[in-house]
Amino acid sequence: MNSTLVLMFMTFLFLFFGYLGVPVAFSLLAGVLVGASFTDVSHTALIQKMFDGMDSEALLAIPFFLLVGELMSSANVVQRVANLSLALVGHVRGGLSQVVTVFSMFFSEMSGSTTADVAVISRALGGPMKREGYEPAFIAAIIAAASTIAALVPPSITAVVYGAIGNVSIAGLFMAGVVPGLMIGFGLMIYCYFFGPEGMRRPRAAFRDVAFAFRDASLPMMIPVILLGGILTGWFTPTEAGVVAVAWILIVVIPMLNRGHIKMLPFDFCMAGLIFSLPLITIGAANSFGWLFAYLRGALVIAEWITDLAGTNPQLIMLCLVLLFTIIGDFIEPVPTIIIFMPLVNALTQAGDINPVHMGVVLIATLAFGLITPPYGLVLLMASKFVGVKFSHALRAALPIYVVFLFTIMFTIFFPKVVLWLPKQVIPESVGCFKSPAGTGYICPQ
Repeated sequence: MNSTLVLMFMTFLFLFFGYLGVPVAFSLLAGVLVGASFTDVSHTALIQKMFDGMDSEALLAIPFFLLVGELMSSANVVQRVANLSLALVGHVRGGLSQVVTVFSMFFSEMSGSTTADVAVISRALGGPMKREGYEPAFIAAIIAAASTIAALVPPSITAVVYGAIGNVSIAGLFMAGVVPGLMIGFGLMIYCYFFGPEGMRRPRAAFRDVAFAFRDASLPMMIPVILLGGILTGWFTPTEAGVVAVAWILIVVIPMLNRGHIKMLPFDFCMAGLIFSLPLITIGAANSFGWLFAYLRGALVIAEWITDLAGTNPQLIMLCLVLLFTIIGDFIEPVPTIIIFMPLVNALTQAGDINPVHMGVVLIATLAFGLITPPYGLVLLMASKFVGVKFSHALRAALPIYVVFLFTIMFTIFFPKVVLWLPKQVIPESVGCFKSPAGTGYICPQ
């Protein structure tokens, strides 16, 4: 059997088992192990590639970020952040829908996980929105859309995986993700203001109330400061920053704000480990699938198709990849997508002479968009379950919101100087800058 047929058979098995409800990791492994039977690749080599995919120091950041989110939500500390969001924007037209977006922008900088975001926001604000008369379909749609911000802003787990697999600066991806993340956040707020339900109008919070809300939320809000400050100053790697953030919660936040929760800490650690096991086994399976995909020259064939169409024009190459990743992201989660197609991405990044951090942010934004698009739409599906509404109804409510994501992706493609401005100012080396031979300043690629 030739390589093309083997690739098609592998893909068919993965999609077939996926639609039967088999977990993504085992669907990928089924395609890999059966497909490899028609090649000269041994199953032992594929199992070794699985472990190679998981054997990365950079991936150690993920369980600590997950533990931060689990500790914050389990100890109910996030309610203080929700109260701060309410004090800041609760009076704006759209009411609680505005609060959802602002709360997600805060919490995303603590957990880095879209699934953690959607679970916490649904639990904290889903009920109050229902009681105020918001349509359940709109509630699910806005919660899901706001939760995708976690895929872009630091400490994004998606960015950690992309950086670890693609050998791209994780700190650079963190910084470059700030602009598109804020664009999605403010875009959702604008949409809710002009096109969303009016909600219950509240009086503007007095300055004293806002100050009290800041005071109450000050300890948990130190977590983004620890994560970003430590990484940007070079004191911590992303993994070390996660460790320090967990230590801050265990030593300071929980003892001062919810001391009774200390007895639940073993449960929180177990839950974080259990949650981490899901992406970890998927990372291993996807690495094996991606290696066989590259071995069978699948990445090279697709890269040739795209370069034949787009040449070496960086914008056209990224538009082609956005189209490809939008389609793929409708069926596969971001983590396995990144791992499987990273050889293709690297080849096209070199062909178009594209900054790797710029390419990474464009594709991460695209994959975030895929979390709310059919037929898979993992985050939208989760929000629908939490809110208690049919997925099809939530999908219809989410369709107008797609404009925010498409505009953000297009802006990220065509205005790289804006997107890369922050990493160039803070961590120049992360985007390929090098110190000037004159001894002052940096020289950066155009």
